[in-house]
Amino acid sequence: MIDVGLERADDEAVWRHALDHGFTIVSKDADFAERSLAEGPPPKVVWIRRGNCATNEIEALLRDRCQHLLAFGRDTSAPFLSLM
Repeated sequence: MIDVGLERADDEAVWRHALDHGFTIVSKDADFAERSLAEGPPPKVVWIRRGNCATNEIEALLRDRCQHLLAFGRDTSAPFLSLM
């Protein structure tokens, strides 16, 4: 988010940026998952449902679930993917 000036942005600005650029939001914030249910995609949301954890743990989770992430990306009807 730093690269595009959104490091201190509110949820609306992040949502709009993802929508405008065809990005998927990856977040530990339940608000994005809830909004994706209410509004539907795009943007799609990957909800990381872990407590406090290191960045390398999140990286490992995403790598381990690579096939799930790819399938989620192809599913045009799924608004969010929950990863634990």
